[in-house]
Amino acid sequence: MNFFKIFKPIFAVFLVLTAFICFSPGSSSGKEAQKKETLKEEPGKPVPVMGNDHIGSPGAPHPPYNSDPPTSGPHTPYIASWGVHDAPVPKEMQVHNLEDGGVVIQYYCTNCEEMIKKLETIVRQYERIVLAPYPGLDTLIATTAWGRIDKLKEYDEKRIIRFINAYIGIDHHPQSEKK
Repeated sequence: MNFFKIFKPIFAVFLVLTAFICFSPGSSSGKEAQKKETLKEEPGKPVPVMGNDHIGSPGAPHPPYNSDPPTSGPHTPYIASWGVHDAPVPKEMQVHNLEDGGVVIQYYCTNCEEMIKKLETIVRQYERIVLAPYPGLDTLIATTAWGRIDKLKEYDEKRIIRFINAYIGIDHHPQSEKK
């Protein structure tokens, strides 16, 4: 009987410490929960990264992109100019803009001059953004960053700005290319 009186409090302390270690924010279980919560909070959807291979020019043969518009993969060694474009930007060029830490905003609509002006106003507030039409886009607006995409069925300024602020300026060149 003395055995249980001595070890019962020790066992209770052991259980409390074990529970604290397993479920504290610094534990692996806590870190996994935080990671899942962070992923829920990040704007857009993740797209598996296809690499950073260079191709000679837009339209040169390469494996198909795994998203439309693309978010990574084969691209030209040069970028599209930052800012507002009246014509579509070749996919192979816009991917390099994404690799350089840019965000690309594309749209597909008719009679939407007011929305385009709103998008232009947003784009002019940043240095590393491309805005361009995208014929055949399956939604009204698509925002892309390296390995991320967000498709919008309607104009949502807060959502667009949140996406931009989350991903703009993050360089994605392979470590061997970074200086």
